[in-house]
Amino acid sequence: MTKIGDYTLHKIETGRFALDGGAMFGIIPKALWARRLPPDDRNRIPLHMRCLLLEKGDQLILIDDGLGDKYDAKFADLFAVDHETADLHRSLKEAGFDADDVTDVILTHLHFDHCGGSTRRAGDGLAITFKNARYHVQRAHWHWASDPNERERASFLKENLAPLEASGQLNLLDGAGVLFPGIELLLVNGHTEAQQMVKIADEETTLVFAADLLPTSHHLRPPWIMAYDVRPLVTLEEKAAFLDRVWENGWQLFFEHDPEVAVASLERTERGLDVTAQRTLEEL
Repeated sequence: MTKIGDYTLHKIETGRFALDGGAMFGIIPKALWARRLPPDDRNRIPLHMRCLLLEKGDQLILIDDGLGDKYDAKFADLFAVDHETADLHRSLKEAGFDADDVTDVILTHLHFDHCGGSTRRAGDGLAITFKNARYHVQRAHWHWASDPNERERASFLKENLAPLEASGQLNLLDGAGVLFPGIELLLVNGHTEAQQMVKIADEETTLVFAADLLPTSHHLRPPWIMAYDVRPLVTLEEKAAFLDRVWENGWQLFFEHDPEVAVASLERTERGLDVTAQRTLEEL
């Protein structure tokens, strides 16, 4: 059992998918990134949708919830969606809970692979997945996603946003800071407007859910930035500043999309900061 302060932590695997390797690593030549994550015959690299559940008494906080199950066959083929190994509801059940137990959902941002599990098909319509939960999203990001730019339009899906807006369960936040005792939100704006990372800490241990500032452990080096980022030069600055804080304070990182590494620390090498002590959440 992994604990930080009063919170018991559970890894929630919500499935796997794949994205174009070139898009995931931007300007980095394929000859370099393919050594780390070999692509398939459609140039896609394997990725996880690894979420985090925080348990404290009757409070159950879920950080991100994968892409859900509303997709059609074309979408599943395009993104190599795989729910055979894991899905949101099976993982919740394995942790001893179901969707109705969740009291809070913190959405780092509203790209489909982070928030799609928030809603589900219900008859001919759509419904909220976590009927007893508040959904916490940055106000600036909500407005950004609700009127998307052409670059991100395909990532902000109406079937994910509309039920949230109609639910009355949406809690729009105004900036970084403490959301709950021991849980702090850190804002970054390079990948998308007002993405919120989540820091869970007590006097001894700090774990940061890095979301898409660092989608995998292979994105630590400064120029290894996704082509999906709307402001790559901002990401460059944000990543450098964040990693310095992680190193200086001995924080640990939780990777949402890495196909192998869930948790890691940092070490400083002659080539810069790199991951070390790669481990599972249970080994934290």
